[in-house]
Amino acid sequence: MKNWKKAVVRPDTTIRTTIEAIDSCGTQIAVVVDENNKLLGTVSDGDVRRAILKGILLENQVDQIMNPRPTTISSNESRESILALMRSRRFLQIPVVDNEGCLVAIEFLDELVQQTRRTNPVVLMAGGLGSRLQSLTADCPKPLLKVGSKPILETIIENFMEHGFYRFYISVNYKAEMIERYFGDGSRLGIEISYIRENERLGTAGALSLLPEGINEPLLVMNADLLTKVNFSHLLTFHSEHKPMATMCVREYEFQVPYGVVKVDKHRLLGIEEKPVQRFFVNAGIYALSPEVLKLIPANTFFDMPTLFEKIIQLHQETAVFLVNEYWMDIGQTDDFERANCEYPSEFEN
Repeated sequence: MKNWKKAVVRPDTTIRTTIEAIDSCGTQIAVVVDENNKLLGTVSDGDVRRAILKGILLENQVDQIMNPRPTTISSNESRESILALMRSRRFLQIPVVDNEGCLVAIEFLDELVQQTRRTNPVVLMAGGLGSRLQSLTADCPKPLLKVGSKPILETIIENFMEHGFYRFYISVNYKAEMIERYFGDGSRLGIEISYIRENERLGTAGALSLLPEGINEPLLVMNADLLTKVNFSHLLTFHSEHKPMATMCVREYEFQVPYGVVKVDKHRLLGIEEKPVQRFFVNAGIYALSPEVLKLIPANTFFDMPTLFEKIIQLHQETAVFLVNEYWMDIGQTDDFERANCEYPSEFEN
């Protein structure tokens, strides 16, 4: 994997030093950022060659030759959409920015095509009863319900595999033997699967206390009833760059009040806002955790993920949020299951 950080320069860096940075990391491109890490532009091998032909001195500042309007991608873009863009535009590399325009990473075509295997563990919470799905889960655990042509959990695992993840822990409880029998040790899919047996319900964080000792790198945790196109590589990069103890994926949720909202001051009417739209960030059920977090989870105790985040905050440790803009569906009720089946072909089979 290319060390793209060596290709990051400031606008007052000399062209000569920028050339050295490009050569040292083999990226064929340098990215120019300000003191707040906001992307200002890019400099390619071609930009440097054209500058030299024009007689621009190598001791001049690199901002004189950079492209100030480079094509970028959002940190929430899926691997498929990134590949499609890069292939259509014949890009070998492209900067990744967050919602504020700050540099997150550089994606390289050759690395996307031949995905790097990641040793970070992935924990999938598949022990729920799925009681809101009524008769659908009477004889089948929710993670094995088929959406499209395969079980929900298989689609989830394949999405992680596309980003190079191969070490999986699946937390099981309700009809655990069916899940274990279907996936086995993961060898059928070319991955490693271990199971966390919850003898009693431990919640979305409590099951993590059953993980084996020795985990020493960030891990991703996800509910096994979600269908999403989140770019897990970008989530892990975001977490590693910002270095919080825990990162929570969030989605923007809109709610329109069906009435005119009245603003009052005692007995006085100050104004009326007709059917306003309220916007909130809600928990998306996907997390990146630093390994130190596992020490905060009590053993054999029901412990939910929001409680874990509250505990981290109370300890005055850093937490972060990662905005999910991609497709995301929580299959909690029958209507969600039916909608997911309708949307599956366009979202997961293209």
